[in-house]
Amino acid sequence: MTSRRDFLKQAVTGAAAFSLGSILPGFAIAPGRVMGANDRIRIGVIGVNSRGRALASGFAKMKGCEVTCLCDCDSNALERCREDIVKLTGKTPAGFRDIRKMMESKDFDAAVIATPDHWHAKAAIMAMQAGKHVYLEKPTSHNPAENEMLVKAVAKYGRVVQVGNQRRSWPNVIAAMDELKSGSIGKVKYAKSWYVNNRPSIGTGKVVPVPEWLDWDLWQGPAPRVPEYKDNFLHYNWHWFWHWGTGEALNNGTHFVDLLRWGLGVDYPDLVASVGGRYRYQDDWETPDTQMITFRFGDNAAFSWEGRSCNSTPVDGYGVGTAFYGETGTMFIGGGNEYRIVDLQGKTVKDVRSDLKFEEGNLLNPSEQLDAFHFQNWFDAIRKGTRLNSGIVDACISTQLVQLGNISQRVGRSLRIDTTNGRILGDRQAMKLFSREYEKGWGIEI
Repeated sequence: MTSRRDFLKQAVTGAAAFSLGSILPGFAIAPGRVMGANDRIRIGVIGVNSRGRALASGFAKMKGCEVTCLCDCDSNALERCREDIVKLTGKTPAGFRDIRKMMESKDFDAAVIATPDHWHAKAAIMAMQAGKHVYLEKPTSHNPAENEMLVKAVAKYGRVVQVGNQRRSWPNVIAAMDELKSGSIGKVKYAKSWYVNNRPSIGTGKVVPVPEWLDWDLWQGPAPRVPEYKDNFLHYNWHWFWHWGTGEALNNGTHFVDLLRWGLGVDYPDLVASVGGRYRYQDDWETPDTQMITFRFGDNAAFSWEGRSCNSTPVDGYGVGTAFYGETGTMFIGGGNEYRIVDLQGKTVKDVRSDLKFEEGNLLNPSEQLDAFHFQNWFDAIRKGTRLNSGIVDACISTQLVQLGNISQRVGRSLRIDTTNGRILGDRQAMKLFSREYEKGWGIEI
């Protein structure tokens, strides 16, 4: 039987000579222009208030590229980011409030997308349709149906799309995975991951006039309109509203579920279950602040993700991380570029550290130096056909697993999953959450 991964790879390869980890060199990067090995890559960054602002600065420091365009429907954020780039480079990037106008520009070759989650798939597909390569922050999408759209779009438009699962490019994490697969702790059939924080209440929002610096219609974009603007929506709190966000599970869990999949060598599970809720505060926060999602891969493997947004007690000494449990020991990969192996008695037998640090609690740019490895991998894929470390197929599968966990949470029961395509079996109510309605005129077309 053809696996989902094989199906997706074949679909992408057949449509655009592009497959997971395999890009033909010399792709046309913009109409009438071919990217050579030494050509400068012109970057446009979309969504520059927080993470996007950090990414813009990170790319501006990279050799062989220039940040030429910025886009945000928040005029204050746009101006702050533009000032950052001027200070770093002495050059002033063009500024756009409307992504549709930016996509008409021929002054950038590749788009970096760091918008709120409900914009991710729409913006990435718009960029591909405009002939741009894409660096897409995780999660790939707001809902599982959009993952399928993204894979189809890459197949159709042949762009090089790297997803921001940056740990796939960190040297010591790569070494840890090599050790794991070589049997350093024996056979591994169970693993877990976690993220803890102590986030404050977002309170009960008050209806207020839309701030003059914000284009509220553009910010909502493909999402059905919420007519009343409340003072606790922006900028970070959208993560906790199902209408736009995907909760802590996608905000942070995606990174570590991706590591679990990579380490165990699995794709879609046959069973997903989630328990949890909003336990700490009574406020407008809709997604869980406490959540445990478990995934079963038949008799081959199982893993779990635990999220605690309002209790920061570490797990096994790590505030964020993964643990792989083998026959002869356990491997821990924390949030940074390091790993540790302990034997069955808990004695450390290997401890690999790095001077390049991940800053826990830094919401904007926790891994600036390390991110450069991932950026360079994307550049090499565009210029030379180097294998992408986080191509669209793997990234969409990792994203979808956590989305399925959220769907399980919302319907209050475990889900049976088709392991060939990641779709929910025999549950119409759950499948209604597999996709979403779009605002008229803002739907996604491939």
